[in-house]
Amino acid sequence: MKFGAYTACLADQSLPEMLDTLRGLGLTSVEVNSGGFIPAPHLHVDGLLASASAREDYLGVYADKGMELTALNCNGNPLSPNASDGPKHASDVRRSIELAAALGVKHVITMSGLPGAEPGATLPTWVVNAWHGQDQQILAHQWPIAVEFWKEIDQLARDHDVRVALELHPRNLVFNTTTYQRLLEETGATNIGVEMDTSHLMWQQMDVPTVIRTLGDRIFFAAAKDVALFDGVKTKGVLDVDFGVVPPEAEGKVPVGYHHWCASWPQDPAWRFVAVGVGHDVDYWVEVLRALKEVDEDMVINIEHEDAAMSTMDGLRMAASTLLEAAARA
Repeated sequence: MKFGAYTACLADQSLPEMLDTLRGLGLTSVEVNSGGFIPAPHLHVDGLLASASAREDYLGVYADKGMELTALNCNGNPLSPNASDGPKHASDVRRSIELAAALGVKHVITMSGLPGAEPGATLPTWVVNAWHGQDQQILAHQWPIAVEFWKEIDQLARDHDVRVALELHPRNLVFNTTTYQRLLEETGATNIGVEMDTSHLMWQQMDVPTVIRTLGDRIFFAAAKDVALFDGVKTKGVLDVDFGVVPPEAEGKVPVGYHHWCASWPQDPAWRFVAVGVGHDVDYWVEVLRALKEVDEDMVINIEHEDAAMSTMDGLRMAASTLLEAAARA
């Protein structure tokens, strides 16, 4: 197994500095952003697509540091009906596949995306619970859009010998085991699999090792990310909607596309992303790694740090320590 990190949390560091940081934590795998919701400070997509020598120089930086580029991350909403992000994110996915192939990188990480509720919609609509007949109408509109797009992407990935791994992320059409299985059945995809991001399953109260064993070899990649539940869950459940509006003039906004950014977390959350090891102890991660090892002994597991209560370096140190200890026992 290989352990590393997704470098969005180290956007303030140069490429060489970032590689030194990860190597100093005992990590060897690197996953960099290539488009979608956020900028790509560690990967100049246009220049690398245009120049073989630029690609050689870029990979040489990794080689010199004893590190490996294992994935390009292009998380976004390629199915969004909003003109400010849907077409761009779809283009970013295609370009990421082409660049991954040119760099000799086998994996592109992204999300399935989410269409609108009906023809002419301008915003995505996520059906959380489809008990109402109108929800069935929404899904009947959304699924053909997703199937057409992902059939195209699967062919593109196959042509480039790249595997695309979908993060099972809420507010996407594909966000759990059965929705991925439906996409697989309706597309017949060979090169569209799953990135096992543990956190988004945890807050849905899913059993991560069971999901891993259920999906089996359709899991192409993994992200180590933790979640803790808080007292807010007692009255709000895990479908916590008490997020706040962030004004345009606010500093430090987290972008999710042109003119859009993340909302603020509730003061009394039901759950929150935490550093690996805070929400679940080493014993838990041993079981997750054992399940992943059953799927692929060479599985790549990259840390994704999003714990707002802990500094980036403290969070990465704790995550690396937890995972490497668990790996020694898995």
